[in-house]
Amino acid sequence: QVTLVVSGGGLVQAGGSLRLSCAASGRTFSGYDVAWFRQAPGKEREFVAATVGWSFDYADSVKGRFTISRDNGDITVHLQMNSLESEDTAVYFCAARVSRPRPNSWSYYDYWGPGTQVTVSS
Repeated sequence: QVTLVVSGGGLVQAGGSLRLSCAASGRTFSGYDVAWFRQAPGKEREFVAATVGWSFDYADSVKGRFTISRDNGDITVHLQMNSLESEDTAVYFCAARVSRPRPNSWSYYDYWGPGTQVTVSS
């Protein structure tokens, strides 16, 4: 069992930045893929970004604005969100799975952290 702890989120004006962080309680992310998903009201949960092994994958809607990274100790995964838009408003979720080749769909992730609200005001 992997327990994910999430921090960050909040309210920001359009064009601003926020950073989300995700840590695995009592362990590192070594051997795990870690991803961020988001869900806006009335919409399905959607993929945002993932670190799969040592590669990175992004949804087209956030490419060039969001950056996912692992810290040197593989303890924390960050999602740096820049140039935020009102369309980025959603509850953001961190998810993890044992690393092996699989699609970056939410149904392929086994462990989930609590959602954190990101609200971008226009």
